[in-house]
Amino acid sequence: MASPDGASGVGGSPEETELSITLTLRMLMHGKVMAGCSSAAGQSVMPGSSARITISEGSCPERITTITGSTDAVFRAVSMIAFKLEEDLGAGSDGVAAGRAPVTLRLVIPASQCGSLIGKAGVKIREIRESTGAQVQVAGDLLPNSTERAVTVSGVPDTIIQCVRQICAVILESPPKGATIPYHPGLSLGTILLSANQVRGHSPTV
Repeated sequence: MASPDGASGVGGSPEETELSITLTLRMLMHGKVMAGCSSAAGQSVMPGSSARITISEGSCPERITTITGSTDAVFRAVSMIAFKLEEDLGAGSDGVAAGRAPVTLRLVIPASQCGSLIGKAGVKIREIRESTGAQVQVAGDLLPNSTERAVTVSGVPDTIIQCVRQICAVILESPPKGATIPYHPGLSLGTILLSANQVRGHSPTV
C-alpha cells in the first residue's frame, strides 16, 4: 500500500516525513467519472497533481482506479475527484439548490488492515467520523474473489478529503499482513482459479 521513499525520518517533522512517503490508493469508481477528471483518456498523470493514475480494463461499468505518488499528490488527486463528483451531482439536480449533495468514494483496502481502521470496539472509526464529519463504513464481506474490502466514505468534498487523509495515516502505520489478492471487477471465479493454479505451478518449493 505504501513504502518509505528514501526518507530517514531523522530530524524531520511528521509533516515532512509524510510528504516523503509513496502512497498507493485504490478506489472503485465508474470509468466515465475518471474520464471526466482527466483531459485525455488513458492519461497517466492527473492534471493538477503529480500523482500517477491507472484505470483497470474491462467491460464492467465499475473500474479499479489506482492513484500513486507522494501523499500530498495523492490527496490532491482525491480532492479533484471529490469536487468533480460534487460538480456532476450538482449538474444533475435540475438547477435546484438544496445545499451541497453528499459525495461517496469507495476505497479498496486489504482486509488485514481494516481491523486497525475500525479499532478496538470501533473506537478508531468512530473517532474518524466525529473529527471529520464524514460517514465511514467498512464492508463486513470481502470483495468477490479477493482479500480486500470496500471502505465507503460519504460527505461533502472537504470532509471526505480529511477522512481519506486519516484513513491513509492508519493504513500507513499498519501494513497489510500476508499476501493480498486484489479485487478485479468482473473477473470470473474460473479466471481467478486458473491464475492461482498458474502461480502455484511456477512457485519454488520452500
